[in-house]
Amino acid sequence: MTGTTQRVAVLSDAETATGYRLAGAEVVEATPETAVAALERLIVEGQYGLVAVDTGLIPDPQTATARVMRGRDLPILLPIPSLKDAFNPNTVDAKAYMGKLVRDTIGFDIKL
Repeated sequence: MTGTTQRVAVLSDAETATGYRLAGAEVVEATPETAVAALERLIVEGQYGLVAVDTGLIPDPQTATARVMRGRDLPILLPIPSLKDAFNPNTVDAKAYMGKLVRDTIGFDIKL
């Protein structure tokens, strides 16, 4: 791929998209009804090396796009947890989740 720049995109819902944009990411907004078609467009465009996919929109992006991805190496599809799922009080301890995120990012715990 000499001379070709591969871009990174995040496929997200409108609510979460703002946070990704503030972090500097290129974002494509979708709803659960339009997400597969939006992801297929990103794949076919051939400009992306990595597409992070909100699992709240498409739980299994590899399976959902298997037909379009056939014969393609890129983009890499990276499932990322939906923020709604990440902070669901019935399934996730938000304090533990944020602690793990900080620990994984900087290598140690911060206690406030």
